[in-house]
Amino acid sequence: MSQTRIVIIPPAASMPANFLTFDANGRVLQRGALLLEDAAATPDVRTVAVAPGADVLVRWLDLPVGGAAQVRAAARWTLKDDLAGDPERTVVAVGPVTGEGPRLVAAVGAGLLEAWIDYLAGLGITPVAIVPDCLALPEPEGEGLNAAAFGADIALRGHRFAATVQPDLVEAVAAGRAVVGIEDRETLERLLAAAAAAPALDLLSGVERRREAARGGWRLAAALAAALVFSPLILTVAAGARDQVAADRAERRTLALIAEIMPDAAQAVDPVEEARRRLAVAPPPGGLTTVAAALFAAVEQVEGAELDSLSADPANGVRATVSYPAFSDLETLRTAMAAAGLSMADASTVEDGGRVVSEVVIGGAA
Repeated sequence: MSQTRIVIIPPAASMPANFLTFDANGRVLQRGALLLEDAAATPDVRTVAVAPGADVLVRWLDLPVGGAAQVRAAARWTLKDDLAGDPERTVVAVGPVTGEGPRLVAAVGAGLLEAWIDYLAGLGITPVAIVPDCLALPEPEGEGLNAAAFGADIALRGHRFAATVQPDLVEAVAAGRAVVGIEDRETLERLLAAAAAAPALDLLSGVERRREAARGGWRLAAALAAALVFSPLILTVAAGARDQVAADRAERRTLALIAEIMPDAAQAVDPVEEARRRLAVAPPPGGLTTVAAALFAAVEQVEGAELDSLSADPANGVRATVSYPAFSDLETLRTAMAAAGLSMADASTVEDGGRVVSEVVIGGAA
């Protein structure tokens, strides 16, 4: 495909999404903006989306050699103390191997990434990659920082460093390093063309494809779960942008959905937390027999793994205790369960006698 388009995802869906179309040599062929209300059939052009970097955690980590799932599991485990949300509801993407040294890693809330994908679909776009705006800038040769404005925020890129912050935080984040602003439009467009041709990292690479649950009730529960995940992220982003009106609206929609689907949960002191708890322990479709068959099959795929216990009750849902040789094996088990249409949430993980022991909760695939 001789043309590439880069679309910049705006902070709010009501705002226009600016785009640039380049030819194979990086020359700008078209500039414009897309709106949801004007969405129509779009040309078949290779498209890379640029997401707000303020919502993405970017790090460089020393990771073990292994398969993609094992490396992502190791990255998620390393980042667990830095993540604002539930690690199990976080998408972790790992950049390509570029020789010896730390690997580029990015983490974003699963609900927010899904919202970006849905937004782009509303524009008639299926991106080949989604990259945070701070990684669309090149790494400088020295110890300084490259900087460019994306909307109201400033994207910063340095040596093994990338972040997007509010303008009044740039000096504090720079911590004495020289900041080189990229203000010339042609220069920025040239850099975006290079980023679109070879993205430093693709957030979509961290998304696991899951088989949709068979029962309509589970699809409804999954929709509620997505709302519960996405709503706090909306609140955080809105608060950062001082958009309390949007934040209040999002909270009211979430509470109204809880009241409709789970009337008893709506009466709790914290309806969102109560709804999350109920979804976490809700029995998966097919009952204990289906879970046991899927879990035995998953354990057989991990050398040295053992199923120590399996139980089910209305209060705690379907729970199992599994032991395995390495922390990364849990991601393999989770992937196998997802292929069977089931989710696996880590309730607790400890090391015991040189092995890793996890208590997990089995549910329907979200």
